[in-house]
Amino acid sequence: MDLATRLAEVDTRIADAARSAGRDPGEITRIVVTKFHPASLVEELYALGVRDVGENRQQELSAKIAEIGPRDGLTWHFIGQAQTNKARAVRGAASVVHSVDRARLADALHAAGEGAPVLDVLLQVNLTDDAGRGGVAPGDVEQLAAHVAALPSLRVRGVMGVAPLDEPPAPAFARLRACAERLRTVVASADWISAGMTADFAEAIAEGATHLRIGSAITGPRPTRG
Repeated sequence: MDLATRLAEVDTRIADAARSAGRDPGEITRIVVTKFHPASLVEELYALGVRDVGENRQQELSAKIAEIGPRDGLTWHFIGQAQTNKARAVRGAASVVHSVDRARLADALHAAGEGAPVLDVLLQVNLTDDAGRGGVAPGDVEQLAAHVAALPSLRVRGVMGVAPLDEPPAPAFARLRACAERLRTVVASADWISAGMTADFAEAIAEGATHLRIGSAITGPRPTRG
């Protein structure tokens, strides 16, 4: 299938999953993850109507933006693990950061934002039992939310999570939904849930996901990295 066909097929599957969950497909944002693909693919996606694109690596994000230049209405989402020493570069490139998981990273993003528009951020939640994985512990969501909400150049939008590989995705996304509900006791307007990728977005939609991060089902296999 070509790119347009893959995009249309995924959008149909998203709409079907939303309706099966009793939800309006129009309330779900589909982010196309273009990791390792050339900037020309983003241009092709833009021509097909895609307006939300995600990148995992700051260097790749910045390089693609530099190559493509401004595009009206195109939103760049940074969805990878962010290092504090890359905060200024991330802040200068992304419109949304999905992976704020600690106060120090939030502070670095805020410090890099002097004179910049307010940055939308999500709190990444660790849905595994491995404390070494990226993400704030579910029990610490409210504390981190209060810290980030006090930084005037950041706007807390919601939570993000990745389903563990060693369990079905549905219960993990249910835990993320519970975290989202607790977050809203701190920031009432933070109603985004970024969850679901190519293999599990239907389960994410059933648990309230508002933003899906979909790569290979739309972009095709990632190019081989030499």
